[in-house]
Amino acid sequence: MDVPSLETLAPWLQQLSFGALAGFVAGYALKKVGKLVALALGLLFVALQILAYYDFVRVDWGELQTRVEPLFAPESLEAFWQGLVALLTYNLPFAAAFVPGLILGLRRG
Repeated sequence: MDVPSLETLAPWLQQLSFGALAGFVAGYALKKVGKLVALALGLLFVALQILAYYDFVRVDWGELQTRVEPLFAPESLEAFWQGLVALLTYNLPFAAAFVPGLILGLRRG
């Protein structure tokens, strides 16, 4: 059985290690940014409720729900996720390590 030399494996190992690191960092950042977005949306909702309570604004929540609901339909979310994974995993050796790194980063973030 022939064992490949380190020189032969070095480019693959570099791509795999960089892919794992890049995936972890991207997942970690996505989770942190997601938390900030959730915080901002929550504060926006509270501010709107306060303004509506004091009659500074009127919010048509039914219209807002009608416009936002399609964005969160399972088909839309699945299409977004598939597009994101396709974009981030364009290079196969890099992608083989990127996706597990991304998942680990999302869990750790």
